[in-house]
Amino acid sequence: MRRYEQVCILRPSLSEEEITRITDNTTQLIQEDDGSVIFLNKWGMRKLAYPIKKESQGYYVLCDFAASSAVVAEIERKFRIDDAVLKYLTVKISDAISAEEIETARSEAEARAIVPEPEEETVAPAEEKPEESKSASEPPAKAEMVEAPAVEEKNEAPAEPVVDGKETEEPAQ
Repeated sequence: MRRYEQVCILRPSLSEEEITRITDNTTQLIQEDDGSVIFLNKWGMRKLAYPIKKESQGYYVLCDFAASSAVVAEIERKFRIDDAVLKYLTVKISDAISAEEIETARSEAEARAIVPEPEEETVAPAEEKPEESKSASEPPAKAEMVEAPAVEEKNEAPAEPVVDGKETEEPAQ
């Protein structure tokens, strides 16, 4: 088995049941052939960079799974047929993956998904630091910038050409 990551963009007009149907069909195809879904993440509605099939938004679904290449071919075939799928991309992450690696990846994905809510704390405004504490690497503030005086260019005549240590005169034109 190989490990794959697949992003699928669905039509924005789909209901939650239709989105669930598509994701359930995908996971069922993976599991029928002794594959394993590591995680399935519904990103939700997002604006597309450019219109796809006259849609400016899409519902994004990310699926990380381990399966054979035949399963990937079947999933992509079904996505090409289904009008609800605007675009999809499947990327092979690794060539061979063991059951232990699948469980490790699954536990890591669950750990990332469970993010504790930050406690709401009242934070006192930060005190301003004196001017001496600024580091030398910081650029000066706009008010502190001083404009350098303009350098005047000298209009000097070009130097006389020198050939073999002797100055020569240029022929008059």
